[in-house]
Amino acid sequence: MTSLTAFALASLLLVAVPGPNLIYIVTRSVQDGRRAGVVSALGVETGTLVHVIAAVGGLAALIADHPLAFALLRFAGAGYLAHLGVRALLRRPSAAAGAERPTRHRLLRLYGDAVLVNLLNPKVVLFFLAFLPQFLPTGLPPTETRTRMLVLGAVFLVIALVLDLCYALVGAALTGRLRGTPHRARRLSCLTGGVYLALAALVFI
Repeated sequence: MTSLTAFALASLLLVAVPGPNLIYIVTRSVQDGRRAGVVSALGVETGTLVHVIAAVGGLAALIADHPLAFALLRFAGAGYLAHLGVRALLRRPSAAAGAERPTRHRLLRLYGDAVLVNLLNPKVVLFFLAFLPQFLPTGLPPTETRTRMLVLGAVFLVIALVLDLCYALVGAALTGRLRGTPHRARRLSCLTGGVYLALAALVFI
C-alpha cells in the first residue's frame, strides 16, 4: 500500500467520524433543505482549504506554538458556536421552512457561517499539524515538503467534500420527517440550538 493510499484511507475514516462540521452540515440541511446543506458543505471545505494553506505555510505551527493565540482561537470558536446556538433558539421557523427555496442572502450567510465554524475550530489546526507530517518521508527539502503537504491536503479536501455532500443529502432527506407542524419545527430549532451550545462547550475538552 502506497503512502498516498494509506493517507486516503485514513482521511476517509477521520472525516466519517462525527464532529462540529458534520453536525453543522446535517442540521443546516434538515432546517433549510438540500441547497442550504450543499452550500454549508462548500463553506466547511473552504475553511479546510484555508487550514491546508496555513499548515503548508507554517502559520498553523506558529499559532499552536503560541499559547495566547491558540487560546484566543479556542474562545473565538466556542463563542461563534454559542452564537449560532442562541440564534437557532431564537429563530421562529415555519413548518414548511425546509421545503422553501432559501434566498441568496441566506445561502451566503450559511456559507459564511460554515467557513467560520471550520476556521475557528482549534482542533482542526492541531489535526493538520499532527496528521499530515505522519505521511511525509523524513529528510525532505523544505520546498518538497510543502509540495507534498499541499498534495495530501488536496486529497483530504476532495474526500471531505464528497462525504460532506453526502451528509448534506442525507440531512435534506430527513427534512420532511422532522418537520410537518410549527410545533415540530420549533422543537427542531431548539434541538439544533442545544447541539451548537454543546459543541461550544466541547471545544474546551
